This record gives sequence, C-alpha cells and structure tokens, in this order.
Amino acid sequence: MPGAELARQPYYRWLDKPVADAILAQAYRANALSDAHREDPEIGYRFLADEARDAGASMADRTAWRICRDNRWWSVFGKKRGRGGKTGPPVHDDLVRRDFTASGPNRLWLADITEHATGEGSCISARSRMCSVTGSWATPSTRG
Repeated sequence: MPGAELARQPYYRWLDKPVADAILAQAYRANALSDAHREDPEIGYRFLADEARDAGASMADRTAWRICRDNRWWSVFGKKRGRGGKTGPPVHDDLVRRDFTASGPNRLWLADITEHATGEGSCISARSRMCSVTGSWATPSTRG
C-alpha cells in the first residue's frame, strides 16, 4: 500500500519522549492545585496558586485559574450554582384549589411563608391574609 509508511524521525522522537514537557508541567501544576484544594476547599484559585507555588509548582495566577476552571475546582464560598433551574414540587397541598372566594367573613385565610437568604444565614417571614366574599384580598392593615 503506497504512502502508508510511517515517517521514522517523528516516531523515534515520540518514542524517546512520549509526553511533552509542557503537558508534564501542566500535570504537575494541576496535581499541586488539587492537593491544595483538597486540604482547604474554602480558598479561591489565587490562594490555591500561592499554595502550589509554595509546594514548588511555579505558575501564573491566570494559569491556576484555567486549570481550576477546567477541573471545576471552585471555592465552596464562590459560585452560586443551581439558580435558574427547574422548580421543585409544591411544598404543600392546594386546599382551596385556586378558588380564593370565601363563603363568608373570616372563612378563608391564606398564609405565605418566604425564606430570604442573608449574609448570616436565612430569615423566614410569614404573612397571612383573609379573603373576602368577593374574592379580593384583605390584610389587617387594609381592613380598617
């Protein structure tokens, strides 16, 4: 079969050194960053790069960022994941079947519980409303 022969010089060059120096250096850097991330998952890529440099793997911060991004090594306090996804199932039964008309005064009360994320944890607020006979909302401040 003509033209199917291998060029010998690149083959022997590869046989002498099967892994390029750049790829090997990248692997050592990734290993140093992985070790630093495993020890302290709270720190970001800049501190991981500092830890890797202290361990002997020299690299720029941008290189550390790229390696961390490619391997998805994020700080546990960094990116907020899961926003904008599908909502889960309802947390309660729909007891009024979306009919907010009351048969009389003080017959149908609805409650709304909302959780707000804060810097110190979360804050839960609750409010209740009474539906009037016509189906409009009445809150304690609007009932007079």
